[in-house]
Amino acid sequence: MSAEEDFKQVGAEMADLGVWISSMMGSPALKDHAGKVFASLQRDHAMVFRLVRDTPEHAAALKLPGASLFDPSGKGREIKDWVVVPHSSAEKWTDLAEAALSRPR
Repeated sequence: MSAEEDFKQVGAEMADLGVWISSMMGSPALKDHAGKVFASLQRDHAMVFRLVRDTPEHAAALKLPGASLFDPSGKGREIKDWVVVPHSSAEKWTDLAEAALSRPR
């Protein structure tokens, strides 16, 4: 499947948890029941998740091949609570999205 299809699948699998697909700054995003973004599909077909630093999920996500901290500006200003996970690890996206949803914001 394409990254867009995999993203939509994650949203569909989480719909019964009050998750809905929307957008954030022009990118498809997953929002919780309160409208807060906790995951987003990026232009490079990777997904970014708010996993909260120093948690087991955050550490595990960073160990995935090609994963990195999110740097939306591309200028070395990483947002340490957010992890970018490439499409090559799409089989982990639902688990990571569930972990991101469960973390306080």
